[in-house]
Amino acid sequence: MSETPGSTPGRRSFLLAGLGVAGAGVLAACGGGSGAGRPALVSPSGAAVGAADGKRNRTGRTHEVSLVAAPATVELGGGVTAGTWAFAGRTPGEELRVSAGDLVAATLSNRLPDRTTTSVHWHGIALRNDMDGVPPVTQTAVASGQDFTYRFLADAPGTYFFHPHVGLQLDRGLYAPLIVEDPNEPLSYDDEWVVVLDDWLDGVAGTPDEVYAELKRGMGAMHGGGMAMKHMLMGAESPLLGGDAGDVRYPYHLVNGRVPGDPQVLRSAPGRRVRLRLVNAGGDTAYRVALGGHRMTVTHTDGFPVRHQEADALLIGMGERYDVLVTLGDGVFPLVALAEGKNAVGRALVRTGSGAAPAADFRPGELEGAVATGSRLKAADDVRLPSGKADRVHRVELTGGMMAYDWAINGERFDMDDPARRPITVAEGQRVRLDFVNSTGMWHPVHLHGHTYQLGADGPRKDTAIVLPGRTVSVFFDADNPGRWLLHCHNAYHGEAGMMALLAYED
Repeated sequence: MSETPGSTPGRRSFLLAGLGVAGAGVLAACGGGSGAGRPALVSPSGAAVGAADGKRNRTGRTHEVSLVAAPATVELGGGVTAGTWAFAGRTPGEELRVSAGDLVAATLSNRLPDRTTTSVHWHGIALRNDMDGVPPVTQTAVASGQDFTYRFLADAPGTYFFHPHVGLQLDRGLYAPLIVEDPNEPLSYDDEWVVVLDDWLDGVAGTPDEVYAELKRGMGAMHGGGMAMKHMLMGAESPLLGGDAGDVRYPYHLVNGRVPGDPQVLRSAPGRRVRLRLVNAGGDTAYRVALGGHRMTVTHTDGFPVRHQEADALLIGMGERYDVLVTLGDGVFPLVALAEGKNAVGRALVRTGSGAAPAADFRPGELEGAVATGSRLKAADDVRLPSGKADRVHRVELTGGMMAYDWAINGERFDMDDPARRPITVAEGQRVRLDFVNSTGMWHPVHLHGHTYQLGADGPRKDTAIVLPGRTVSVFFDADNPGRWLLHCHNAYHGEAGMMALLAYED
């Protein structure tokens, strides 16, 4: 078993309800601009971007980091190895930890094979637009054999992560947590544990590209020709997710890169208070997470504080993050991530005393208790948006389905060759309301780059929100970070199929 000690001591809501109605060079033009019938848009490296960046709080410290993206054989525990792509040969990649206001200088070295391009997106960070890592919107993709340095201020404390934004590379091993510490941390705790969840098949059962090729044939092709489906998962049902839970069959579900039979172990002591920072880096799986024998207090979601609430378990969709506090009992306890609707688990262990670990497939009763979901959390008072009428409202309809695998936004597949075609436009200084209208038969975690929105009038501040089938979720944000930003489903396969749109500031 792999072990990790409790970290050095640190300091630093949701109703328990269902999800209900309440996510290289800089391109100057990026395919948009003031052509015929098109609005003039702020450039990712324009003056407005620089002016907004100049207002960010800064410490004057710089953290330099090297990220080498290359083929790797990773050991997942229990004798399971996988040929994949990873940063510095490990998955998750090494944690990047900075303080709020620090400058990150991260040099990406692309050593991927077959002329494969890549990038790094800093998920959840409201950074300057030209460092967002989204080809072809904010930069040219980094070519194989080339380097690119991302320089940005990380000025909002919280739990984040980073991953590529090219094709289906997220569903390989190219991701790692990014923790921005609060220099005035209000929480009190003894230990901290960063927990990264992932659904895994790369180099074990196939590749993400093979999965996507199969999915793109669609259920219609399967029904019409009776062809066997190796990767498509049928019958994954979850009441919490409103029905269909996922598309893809994964052989393993990992916690911090380990299979359930050979888990990572956190060693601590009874009575110690631990902060868990939970990240779902998966491609197609929501997880219901519980620590056997314990209740948890949720304190943050997507980096921002919420009114503290207790729960037995919580639901975390792809791209979401949650921080929780637990006070440890005496013994050996499984941290279980149930793959929602997929009848499989990932797990780690917490050991504070003697005793045998439960079986690898053990499911604690807390998984069936009060499950916290993000939609009815309440923002902490100090981060709630001031009340105000929206200056601009946009309907963002999530469309498509499994039959033709034609996922889209407002019925239109995102065009990588013309990303600024029909953008969702806002103006700097506006209060914006986005109505996420899910007209599909499946749930979607909707992620907005460069901003944190608020669910409803007093809901949590988030950048990724679950939208159930047939439901509408309205979110609000202040347009204070100029540029061109992706708005998309964080199911890797739905996004690749076209469920993306461009939210762009008018120039």
